Amino acid sequence: MRPSISSWSTSCIALSQRADDVFSKEVGDSCMTPRQFAVLLAATQSDGSSQTDLVNSTGIDRSTVAEMVRRMTKRGLLQRRRSRRDARAYVVRVTEAGQSALKAAEPQAERAGAAFLAGLSGNQRQFRVEALWAIAESRER
Repeated sequence: MRPSISSWSTSCIALSQRADDVFSKEVGDSCMTPRQFAVLLAATQSDGSSQTDLVNSTGIDRSTVAEMVRRMTKRGLLQRRRSRRDARAYVVRVTEAGQSALKAAEPQAERAGAAFLAGLSGNQRQFRVEALWAIAESRER
């Protein structure tokens, strides 16, 4: 029996858990979570991102991003400093160690994405990926 549209929250939680499990299985040894991967990737794509930029590009809430950046800075993956334009904001850059960690995890993350969608046909994969992006981007409107 298929779940009803009214059980969307349960479906979202199950999808998120499945994605986390597949990512952890594929990326496992790199000691990187899916959210850390997303933050590193976002920070790499926009050098000198503010933490607010990372919140907006990843969809991770502000307090979680702040804590993640703090821990990832401590691990040497990110560098954080006060913005010259706004002393209240931090500018985040990926360190060489962060770039190396991201580069090492990218093929594994690609495999995780493929494994996550493996049970779907090509057309189903494309439709679901586009639908998930549309949902994610709708929070910006």
